[in-house]
Amino acid sequence: MKQDKIMRVGIIGTGWIAEKAALTLQGLTDIEAHAVGSRSPETAATFASRWNIPKAYGSYSALIADPDVDLVYVGTPHSHHFDVTREALLAGKPCLVEKAFMANCRQTREILDLAHARRVFLAEAIWTRYQPVVGMVRQLISDGRIGQPRLITATLGYSMGNKARIMRPDLCGGALLDLGVYALNFVRMFAGHEADGRFVSSDILSIDGHCVKSDTGMDLTNAMTLILSDGTLANVQSSAACVGDNIGVIAGTEGNLIIDNINNPQTVTLNGPDRTYVETLHVPQQITGYEYQFIACRNALLEGLLEPREMPHAEVLYIMQLMDDLRRKWDVRYPMDVNIQTT
Repeated sequence: MKQDKIMRVGIIGTGWIAEKAALTLQGLTDIEAHAVGSRSPETAATFASRWNIPKAYGSYSALIADPDVDLVYVGTPHSHHFDVTREALLAGKPCLVEKAFMANCRQTREILDLAHARRVFLAEAIWTRYQPVVGMVRQLISDGRIGQPRLITATLGYSMGNKARIMRPDLCGGALLDLGVYALNFVRMFAGHEADGRFVSSDILSIDGHCVKSDTGMDLTNAMTLILSDGTLANVQSSAACVGDNIGVIAGTEGNLIIDNINNPQTVTLNGPDRTYVETLHVPQQITGYEYQFIACRNALLEGLLEPREMPHAEVLYIMQLMDDLRRKWDVRYPMDVNIQTT
């Protein structure tokens, strides 16, 4: 891709997350929504009209075949990521795939292996990984503003009722893949250190947890405890059954950082010893917060990379393995979990 080229995005899916992507792309100058693909021609046409998208396709395959699409954004439920991503990679199309990346680690390994074999760019669209707040928080910790981190807590909860994507095993229901993935990424983003110009997450020595299930066997509320190699303990929770405070806290020997919303941070509050207030940092003004993942993809493609620096493939696989292991402990199963592996 040339530096002055507008990156044209093809959006797969027409749900609320696809709408958020379309809204985001309207606010960017060097990236645009070029096409939308749905299983229904009528739905695709309606979506395209609403968001002023030039092309509408009544199948995912037709969008993937469009030679003008530079990046395929997979915005379907995570239960349906595998097939469409595989098709796009086989067609040589770079992909940005919504979280959770796949249904399980087995699918993740296969898709990553395919991307590597075909040498096609592939990224997970977990938007918090790409936001400027990541660098802000890491810098505060690196500067010693809270001393040595020792405890991380985070909660993400939404009262989601009986939504099919939460209740149905065939849609990879439950809170973990939908919400808990943010809590686990929160720990991995901030527990670690800089080495040779890149951030290295602390090893997880052990992980355990508990969950409350729905009648359909999906985890509605869960709690996870992680012990890290740097001496930090993390307690994180996610729930699709209640309104959480969604706050993240990184507590150190000399103070703490309070992140107002781990799903889309807007402020970081620094407190010193005895919880004395020091300052509040605000993130840069956003379009929606989704823009950073699209910008990261464009930058990576310009550099000829096969993965974004912000969310490398090894980390995508690591997080998925953690979630597989937790689901195995909880006996939360999906139809795709045949021959599921754990470390």
